[in-house]
Amino acid sequence: MSEVSIYHNPRCSKSRQTLALLEDKGIKPQVIEYLKEPLTAEDIQGLLRKLGFVSARELMRSKEEAYKELNLKDEEDESKLIEAMLSHPKLIERPIVVKGSKARLGRPPEAVEEIL
Repeated sequence: MSEVSIYHNPRCSKSRQTLALLEDKGIKPQVIEYLKEPLTAEDIQGLLRKLGFVSARELMRSKEEAYKELNLKDEEDESKLIEAMLSHPKLIERPIVVKGSKARLGRPPEAVEEIL
C-alpha cells in the first residue's frame, strides 16, 4: 500500500491535475474514488483532523446543488453536515491528498506539496 493516498474524482480537473502532480514527482498514490467507494463518518472525521479543519463545513462544496437543496448554509450540527456528505459524496471537496497524519486539499494542486 502506498504511503500517499488521494481522494479522487476523475471528472474533476483539479483532482486530475493533483494526481498528475503526484505522478510527476514519482509518487504512485493509492487512488480512492470516493464517489465509487463510499466513505464512513469515521473516514470523514479522520480527514478533518488530518486537514486541521475545525468544522465539517470546511470540507464541503457549497456550490453543489445538494448543498442548496438540503439547506446546509445555516446548519450548525456537525453530525448533520457529515451525514449530508455521506449521503451526497459530491458535497466533499476534492481532491484530498493524505500522507501519514497530514492531509491537504489540492486547491490549487501545488498545495499538496507541503506534506510530501
